[in-house]
Amino acid sequence: MKQIRNFCIIAHIDHGKSTLADRLIQACEGISQREFHDQMLDSMDIERERGITIKSNTVTLSYTARDGQEYQLNLIDTPGHVDFSHEVRRSLMACEGALMVVDASQGVEAQTVANLYLALEYDLELLPVINKIDLPAADVERVREEIDADLGLDPFAAIPVSAKTGQGIEDVLEGITQHLPPPKGDPNAPLKALIFDAFFDKYRGVILQCRVMDGTLKPKDTIHFMHTDRDFLVDELGYNQFKLVPKKQLTAGEVGYIVAGVKSVQDIEIGDTITLASRPATEPIPGYQPARQVVFSSVYPMSTDEYQDLTKALEKLSINDAALTFEKDSSAALGFGFRCGFLGLLHLDVIQERLQREFDIGLVISAPSVKYKLTLKDGSIIDIDNPSYWPDPSTIDSASEPYIRAQILTPEEFVGPVMELCRDHRSESQTMNYLSAGRVEVVSEMPLGEVLFDFYGKLKMITRGYGSFDYVPIEYRKTDIVKVDILVNKEPVDALAYLVHRDKSRARALHYCEQLAEEIPRHQFKIPIQGAIGGTVIARSTIPAVRKDVTAKCYGGDISRKKKLLEKQKKGKAKMKQFGSVNIPQKAFVSVLRADQK
Repeated sequence: MKQIRNFCIIAHIDHGKSTLADRLIQACEGISQREFHDQMLDSMDIERERGITIKSNTVTLSYTARDGQEYQLNLIDTPGHVDFSHEVRRSLMACEGALMVVDASQGVEAQTVANLYLALEYDLELLPVINKIDLPAADVERVREEIDADLGLDPFAAIPVSAKTGQGIEDVLEGITQHLPPPKGDPNAPLKALIFDAFFDKYRGVILQCRVMDGTLKPKDTIHFMHTDRDFLVDELGYNQFKLVPKKQLTAGEVGYIVAGVKSVQDIEIGDTITLASRPATEPIPGYQPARQVVFSSVYPMSTDEYQDLTKALEKLSINDAALTFEKDSSAALGFGFRCGFLGLLHLDVIQERLQREFDIGLVISAPSVKYKLTLKDGSIIDIDNPSYWPDPSTIDSASEPYIRAQILTPEEFVGPVMELCRDHRSESQTMNYLSAGRVEVVSEMPLGEVLFDFYGKLKMITRGYGSFDYVPIEYRKTDIVKVDILVNKEPVDALAYLVHRDKSRARALHYCEQLAEEIPRHQFKIPIQGAIGGTVIARSTIPAVRKDVTAKCYGGDISRKKKLLEKQKKGKAKMKQFGSVNIPQKAFVSVLRADQK
C-alpha cells in the first residue's frame, strides 16, 4: 500500500488540467504513442470540441521513481466549471492528495479557491503546480505570492511546469510520490468501497468506478449496496488503463472498476458504499452529500413518438451523471415530457447536447427556472419550480427566491462595468477586495434567477474574457415574483409561461411576443400575441392576416359595390378568428427560449 498514490487534478476552468493529465500519462507510458490523442481522459466529443472536462475520469498508471521504486498512480481528472463541482466532490472523496493547478498568466481564480476549500473539507494533501510557464505573459513569482496569500499553501513547494511542452513533468511525478501520502486501510477488515462514478455499457450493464477503503474484493463475491439495500454477484473487477484490465482482486487503497450485472438506474446510487453480503461493514463511508439542483427545466421530445426513447436516454444518462434528476411532466402544447433538475445552465446545455448526439433525439426545452418558496394565506409553505403549478395569486401571502453570493474576479479596469452589471441583475450588496496589483474580487449578493439567462455571457463580454465567476447559494429572501402567461389568439400557451420578478416582467414578455410574431406563420386572420399577468396585458405583438384582394374583379360602377365586398370579407375573417385555431410550429418554442438564453 505504501507504493500507491491516489490523487486528482483540481483547478479553475481552462488552467490546463486535461493537458497536464495527458503529459503524466505519456511520461508513465500509460498508452502507446500510436493510440495517443489530446485530452485522453475526455471521452466525449462534446468535451473535446468545447475544450472542457464534463465527466471525472480515472486511469491507473505505473511509474518508476528516481530511487528505483515502482509506484501505482491512480489519477482522477476533474472538471473545472462551477456546474460540475459535484463531480469534483466525489472525486476528492476517493483520493488522499490533489495537484492544485494554477495558470502562470491568470493566477489564482474563483474556482481555484472554491476547490481548495472542497479539498480541505476532505483533509487532502495539496501539491501546487504552476502551469503554462511557456507563455509570454507568465509571471511565476507573482503566482507564487498569490498561492501564499490566497490559498495559504507553501509557495516554494509549487512546481513550475509547461503541460504543453512537457517541461517539469518529471518533477511533478516525483512530487506526487514524495509529497502526497499513501492510502490508509486494512486489507483484512470488512469490505468498504466507495462508488464515485459509473457508466453504462450496453453489453455488460452498469460498470462501477470504486475506491476500496478497507478489505479485499474478489470475483464471485456477493456485494451489498448499503444505501439501496441490494445484493449483486461480482463478475469481473480490475484497473482502468484506457481499457478495462481484469485483476484477481482489489484491496484496500486501490481504485478500479466492478462489473456486477447491475442493469437499472434504480439499483445503484453514486456515492453509495459497497460491502460484502457475507461479512458486512457496520456503517457506510461518511462525507457523501447529494447534489443540489438549482435550475429546473422541462424537456419534451420534438416528435411525440420519441417519448419512450427519451425515457430510456434519461435513465442511462442519470447513471453516468448522478446530479441529473427527472420526473414526468406534460404540456397541452408539447405533449408528454420530463421536468429535469440541473446544477446550472452549462449542465443543462451539456445534457441537452448529449441527448441529441448520443441518443439522436430532437428536443424542445422550456425556459429554465429556479425553486421558489411560497407562503400561502392558510400558513402552509410550498416549493414551486414549474409555472404550471403556480397557485392563484389571491391565495399567496409572500414569495421567497434563492439568493447566491457571487465572487467575480476581474482586472481592475473592468470593475465599473462589472458592478453596473450586478446592479442591473438586482444585486443587493457589493464589496470589493484588492487581491493583487491590477486584480479585484467583487463579492455580490443577488438572486439566482437573475444569473440564469445572460449574466455569464455579458460578464465575459464586458471583461474581454478575463472575468471569472463563481457562486455559492446562501439563503431564501422575500421577493415579488409573478407568473407571466403568453396568450396566442387569446389562448394561453402553458409551455411558454414563466416566473419572473415583477420589475423584469414587461421586458421579457415583449421579447417573447416579438420572437413568436416572427416565427408563427401568417394565417387568414389577424393573430394577437400577448403577455399577461393575471388579467392585465403587459406586452403585445400582432401577426397581420394574409389578405386577398376581393375587389380585383369589380370593374367600375359605384363605390358601394366595393364596400359591400370588403364588408363580406370582414365578416368572414371575424368568423374565422372565432373558430380558427393557430398552428404554432415547434421551432417557435425553440427560438423563444434560445434567444432568451443568449
